[in-house]
Amino acid sequence: MASRIGVYFDQQNIGGGLDCEALAAMVKTKWGVLTPVVKVYPVLAEAVADIQADITANELNGVLICGPTPRLDWEIYQFGAAVQVERVNMQEHVVHACADLEQLPKVAADYVNMGVVKLQKSEIPDSAAFETVKRVLVVGGGWTGLTAALEASKTGYEVVLVEKTAALGGKALNMPRTSPLQAPWRDMTNSGLEAKLAEVSADSNITVYTEASIAKMEGQPGDFTCTIATSGRAVEVKVGSAVLATGWTPLDNKYLESMGLGKLQGVTHMAAFAKTMLGGTVPAKRVAFVLDTTMAEEMAAALAASAEAAPAEAPAGEKAKEELEETGFVKQDLESLRHLRYSNAVNSVAAMRLANLLCEQKEDAVQVFILYKDMTIPGILERFYKEMQNRLGIMMTKCDVTDIREENDHLVVECKNTLLGMDFDLDVDTVVLPTGIVPTTAKEAVMQFSYRQGPDFPDLDLFDGFSDSNYICFPYETRRTGVYAAGCVRQPMTMDQCAEDACGAVLKAVQCIEAADHGVAVHPRSGDTSYPVFNFVRCTQCKRCTEECPFGALDDDEKGTPKPNPARCRRCGTCFGACPERVISFANYNIDQIGSMIREVEVPKDFRVFGPRILILACENDAYPALDMAAMRNKPWSPYVRIIPVRCLGSINAIWVSDAMSKGYDGVMLMGCKYGDDYQCHFIKGSEICNRRKENIAETLNRLGVEPERVEQFELAIDEYDKVPAMIDGFVEHITRMGPNPFKGM
Repeated sequence: MASRIGVYFDQQNIGGGLDCEALAAMVKTKWGVLTPVVKVYPVLAEAVADIQADITANELNGVLICGPTPRLDWEIYQFGAAVQVERVNMQEHVVHACADLEQLPKVAADYVNMGVVKLQKSEIPDSAAFETVKRVLVVGGGWTGLTAALEASKTGYEVVLVEKTAALGGKALNMPRTSPLQAPWRDMTNSGLEAKLAEVSADSNITVYTEASIAKMEGQPGDFTCTIATSGRAVEVKVGSAVLATGWTPLDNKYLESMGLGKLQGVTHMAAFAKTMLGGTVPAKRVAFVLDTTMAEEMAAALAASAEAAPAEAPAGEKAKEELEETGFVKQDLESLRHLRYSNAVNSVAAMRLANLLCEQKEDAVQVFILYKDMTIPGILERFYKEMQNRLGIMMTKCDVTDIREENDHLVVECKNTLLGMDFDLDVDTVVLPTGIVPTTAKEAVMQFSYRQGPDFPDLDLFDGFSDSNYICFPYETRRTGVYAAGCVRQPMTMDQCAEDACGAVLKAVQCIEAADHGVAVHPRSGDTSYPVFNFVRCTQCKRCTEECPFGALDDDEKGTPKPNPARCRRCGTCFGACPERVISFANYNIDQIGSMIREVEVPKDFRVFGPRILILACENDAYPALDMAAMRNKPWSPYVRIIPVRCLGSINAIWVSDAMSKGYDGVMLMGCKYGDDYQCHFIKGSEICNRRKENIAETLNRLGVEPERVEQFELAIDEYDKVPAMIDGFVEHITRMGPNPFKGM
């Protein structure tokens, strides 16, 4: 614990509205020998050398910086591993946020005192470093996997490449010519797959296993043990991290049966059509590529709705259910149609590529129609799109495809609301529908994790099987630390995007091994030296920590005692938020520390004269930055709130709410990331878990005779800073109407 703390005020950033000298005097009086050095500097950033001298002369082991948000200038105030540094956000959360000059000194004093006690209750974490394995596992030998293997080898790391089929190349084998992969991004090009295969074969750093799969993956980042099942034997390999590049499979044909797939001769989908073209000349002379699946979506939705709404015993209900069974649909399958929408960009580019190949194959003696609801062209491939617009033999139009049927010896595509300003029926020989790109991880447990939470990646309905844990902020990472997804297993991509994605995933895989080697966290708390410490003497084996950890960081033994894997941990604190016995803590973030900060705030007894006191526990990833940005833009809020940042709402322990209520706080705001359909939580389910715990907190408050409405959870995206003042002030008004906490003054 920090036992000798230097407190420094940055006059430049917090002066004007605040009397820094008076605050410094308050600190000296209140904390005494704990704070032997308390100083005010005009420009604190220019006094780093003075602070270092104070540390040496006064044997300080803690430094408290009272100035701008800790999200700025953090690299300036670094004084070595033996000195803990804490920041008090005096500029944004005090000076800018508090428009009431009478309340300003009280607000400032509370934040400074909370900063001192936070340091007092904080310790320097022990090192979690260990010797790591400098080897990367790449699962999948297609275009993305081959690129990843070569890029990892270039870093100097050894590579183990595992491919389930007999040959490398994957679906790129069906695409000897592809959409542009390089400048000027206008013309199709040879994929270069043969050269890539030769390069992998000649690389002594890369060991290849074909007709192989992962039988077991155990351990933690930096020290995984991977068992590879090959023909007739199992091979055990030590690796430090993994790149998941297992690609995709086509969506089941049943989802497009209403558009003729599998029922009408001449109706196919793009992946199958590409294979047909690879095998020889396509006999068709008029081909329609359809990029509109509205028919399929409407039919499926109607079938499901009628089957669900009609009583089962009624004739209409029986008929609806029979129709639903005939199509092979069940209600949850309807969500799979989203894969077609996700795949629209890839299908748009594929339609142009295949149309161009068809024109070349037929020497322009062919008519190709691209009928689209939405044409989605990623990035610089817009240049390719413009070339194809002018390509002889290709006609593109936006339209609604309302029917596909057989008439005599040809197919008819019914087109309405076209760009031509007229409806028409198009006679063609072949209709090519989009291919739904479904990640392999949606079909099987590829990695076969030997984790307490199961062998597969935990399912997130939002991602429909795609292996990602925070699509917005942390691409490549999965919900298993040390395993990084690349290519179409992460999202539908064109080949140029897959190659770039492979490079990004490899960089993350290498970073992960190096982080484990240094004993620090990877993402999102990159460089964090802390990790959860368990007091097993008091553990009741309730398994809440192992069940609620979003990342599978904790296994357990036969009794249910948690078995930590520090390198798997992302330092969110969800485990200690879940623990009813409070046996889990971090050296620099723990139950007692936050509880002490809560109790350090001066809570007035007279509610009517001095107003309420409200605690805000704000997640550091979305809510806290949003609060900062609101204050920076001169959007103040009530002076009656006190903000404490938490790593994640999932780390909030019910005891903190109890501490606040027993102290006399009149309300508690739990402010964090969005969850549900608009999920944004950096730690996957922190906000959702907090919401469930809030229900338990409500039951406890009811038993104590305290209104549950005094504790509310608020969702806030990082860019919704403009909503902050109304959100806070609205809750303050709500509490004011309710009146004081019944425990106030007790």
